Amino acid sequence: MDVYQAVVQRRTIRRFRQKPIPSWILKKLVNAARLAPSAGNRQPCEYIIINEKAKINEVFTTLHWAGYISPEGNPPLGQRPKAYIIVLLNTQKSKKPDLHDASASIENIILVAWEEGIGSCWIGSVNRRRLRKILNVPDYCKIDSVVALGYPAERPVVEKVSDSIKYWKDKYGILHVPKRNLKEILYWNTYTGGLKNG
Repeated sequence: MDVYQAVVQRRTIRRFRQKPIPSWILKKLVNAARLAPSAGNRQPCEYIIINEKAKINEVFTTLHWAGYISPEGNPPLGQRPKAYIIVLLNTQKSKKPDLHDASASIENIILVAWEEGIGSCWIGSVNRRRLRKILNVPDYCKIDSVVALGYPAERPVVEKVSDSIKYWKDKYGILHVPKRNLKEILYWNTYTGGLKNG
């Protein structure tokens, strides 16, 4: 699979097969993350891999899933993530860490995971105070995001945006994700907001 294929085919996954993810793959994902671009090359991102069952269960209780279709969007028992990567921003390495650093590193995690056949869900809606306590995260590290990981047990499909950007499930439980059309968001050489582009 080439990079463009991974980008086009990848979808957010919230239902996972209960097959463990090998440790070497989780380490590979963090290695890909650490090589992402970083503002001023300060590299404030640090990562905690969660792959022990008890910790996985604890982390799950701090997360808020699929706001548009909650609680139906929450992974049920037997289809929950098999690992997490917690992305931190260490303020001792950068007083005001650039959030773009975390975003770039997370995108690397997501794409390399997809190449390995692993689905992911990038979660920003987190009870950070509780998660900090569970994982012993020091005050000088900000919890940016949690990336939930596992082998996919669902196949979301892309839809053209019509009247809403909200994702939804059909009667068969298939998740439909509206995406804006390229013609609606691409401009050449100047912004022509709202005009049709060729």
